[in-house]
Amino acid sequence: MGTLSSPAFPALPPHCRSFRTLQLVYCPAPNTATTSLPPSLEFVAHASNVTCLVLGKHSGRLLATGGDDCRVNLWSVSKPNCIMSLTGHNTPVECIQFKDTEELVVAGSQSGSLRIWDLEAAKILRTLSGHKANVCSLDFHPYGEFVASGSMDTNIKLWDIRRKGCVMTYKGQSNAVRCLRFSPDGRWIASAGDDGIVKLWDLSAAKVLTEFREHTGPVNIVEFHPNEYLLASGSSDRTIKFWDLEKFKMVSCTEVENSPIRCILFSMDGCCLYSGSQDSLHVYGWEPPRCFDVVPVNWSKVSDLSTCSNQLIGASCSQMTVSTFVVDLNRVKKSGSIVQGEIEDEKLFNLLTPKGAALRRNYERPLTTCMKEEPESEQRSPSGEEDKDDKESTAEIRNPEEYKEIFQPKSAIARTPPRRNDPFPAPPEDGKLLPFLRLWIRFILFAGASSLHLTILFTTSSPPELRNRHLSGCRTKAMLLLHLVFPQPQKNNKLADLTDEDAVSQIRKGHDTMCVILTSRFKNLDMVRAMWTTGDVKTSIDSAVTMNDLAVMVDILNIINLKPALWKLDLCSSIIPQIEKLLQSKYESYVQTGCMSLKLILQRFGPLIADNLVTPPSIGVDITREERQHKCKLCYKQLKNLVPILQSKAGLAGRQGSAFRELQLLMASFE
Repeated sequence: MGTLSSPAFPALPPHCRSFRTLQLVYCPAPNTATTSLPPSLEFVAHASNVTCLVLGKHSGRLLATGGDDCRVNLWSVSKPNCIMSLTGHNTPVECIQFKDTEELVVAGSQSGSLRIWDLEAAKILRTLSGHKANVCSLDFHPYGEFVASGSMDTNIKLWDIRRKGCVMTYKGQSNAVRCLRFSPDGRWIASAGDDGIVKLWDLSAAKVLTEFREHTGPVNIVEFHPNEYLLASGSSDRTIKFWDLEKFKMVSCTEVENSPIRCILFSMDGCCLYSGSQDSLHVYGWEPPRCFDVVPVNWSKVSDLSTCSNQLIGASCSQMTVSTFVVDLNRVKKSGSIVQGEIEDEKLFNLLTPKGAALRRNYERPLTTCMKEEPESEQRSPSGEEDKDDKESTAEIRNPEEYKEIFQPKSAIARTPPRRNDPFPAPPEDGKLLPFLRLWIRFILFAGASSLHLTILFTTSSPPELRNRHLSGCRTKAMLLLHLVFPQPQKNNKLADLTDEDAVSQIRKGHDTMCVILTSRFKNLDMVRAMWTTGDVKTSIDSAVTMNDLAVMVDILNIINLKPALWKLDLCSSIIPQIEKLLQSKYESYVQTGCMSLKLILQRFGPLIADNLVTPPSIGVDITREERQHKCKLCYKQLKNLVPILQSKAGLAGRQGSAFRELQLLMASFE
């Protein structure tokens, strides 16, 4: 690090004076301890001009490029060998984006179409069409199976990857949408473009929350702070502005740089912002506004930034060539205070520092994804036919060894955070063991009995070895509990000599109430099973409804949710009222089952219900069509009753909140 030169305070631009009485931006001299950094790697990426590129933000190891040759090529940042080449577009690729886990990549073209590839499976996943002009910007939803796209047609579209269709179109930009980002909690989209206006959209309400109009030139990039309600935007007016998303007003702005702001990136801890401009890296703080460091880098017009292992990686392109650059963040000043003597009037600096300001609100994000991966057979378009464009798209692996290292297995590259698979809590302290064991005895009795009953009831010809294996697992749990409860058995009464009946009898002691509940539940399931075996699913569902037992309904829905082929329009009118009860249940498992069932209904029958609501009456007598319209209208009326519940619970934190927000989006798609 070089020594800091004496500060100079140029006149502030008018758009900065308007927010506070006075703003002071201190920018040090360029970091002269090192010369301008050369590229760490330079290679020819395409047979024609490179039009766009993106770095993987999660691992910092992946780079995707798009070109005039209509291809998307995948690279390792540290090597010049192409890992995979993705084809399918018929016009030049305009923009690319990785999913946060880096297992999917989406590319938009000049024709207005999007293509999504599954990198781990090395195949095309989806082709999406709907824009009327070039696709300029893309972003994946942070946890749902959605992707947003902005276009020169001034529209923003939200796509459901699984349904292969557009969920919502947001209209309001007056010019091309050059950049967009989902907020970390997935509830908002920030968009901006050539008109210089930054807009904040509420996804579920499909409306603009606020507009920021202080930029005087096109906005090239927007980024959300990783934790706080703060948004940064970089513009061709050569400034970066910071926006408070609680008060919807500007926090601060940077001094005018020498070139347009092309890319920005918050540090992982959110303490500073990196800005990539012409041949330099700037490091900024925003409260108070200050430039911590300037590092010369020969990256010309840098296109994207990422961080990995305390290194900042930048990538730029020129004609057919791509260059990558590495900046050691250990040698970059990312924070600091005013050194005594740098500002003569200490009172002035204290006035500028908002020491008494309250901490900004943080995002409430789900801890895990709210959706399970569906089997490949269930991820087809509503028509059941594959798109012709999908068949013509390919994912050609160019470097098998490197592909296997990065994508098979997933753990080879830490794209997905490690998950704890152990569902049991830590053992309690001494003296609290028996209450702890009683709790888990109830859990194992409940889980073991219900899953065993379901296995036997709904498998008409369950193999004996399946039942025996399940019984053996239950007996193992029982023996483990007995070993904990009776750690010192008598010498002549070995634990291994206990029969299954003895073990179950020992565990049942003191749990008569639970046994009565499970016995009643078993009888109800047995009655449903008697009707189920006749093949009349509708009648068996109706019988379960008349029992007025949500536990039984949850068991049955868990079976139907695993077999989407069983879902028929006839079932919806019977099940939706039960889903309404499940969504309001105090048991999390009931709520999860209700959410999954409602999601399947909206995905499979949402378009059908919407079409029948607007279909004109038939001419003549068409009983089948009239019955279908009646069922669709009944389902629509029942679904409308769920809207207040979804709205009230969409703000919840964690997995439940994310599931309700996703259902809100699906509900809006056919309203």
